[in-house]
Amino acid sequence: MEGDLQVVVGANLRRVRRQMGFSQESFGQHVGWHRTFVGAVERGERNLTLRTVERLADQLDVHPLALLFDGVATFRPVAEDGTTGRAITFSGDPVA
Repeated sequence: MEGDLQVVVGANLRRVRRQMGFSQESFGQHVGWHRTFVGAVERGERNLTLRTVERLADQLDVHPLALLFDGVATFRPVAEDGTTGRAITFSGDPVA
């Protein structure tokens, strides 16, 4: 359905923001958005470009798929020796 991905991105953003301990206002300051814009994105009312999703994921230190995936994404280091990068495991029920 039209707009479903916006709702998924919003729900994932809300989950990650809360996990990081940010309020909407403090998160907005962190990423350069107004608090009301953060709320609108989380409600699925704003259509973000892929570039914006990518930048947002970078600022949150998550893989962009963590914001786009309609389910539960688990991330772990690729190698035990601390090699940079992320491996992604998708599972669980849809977020939205």
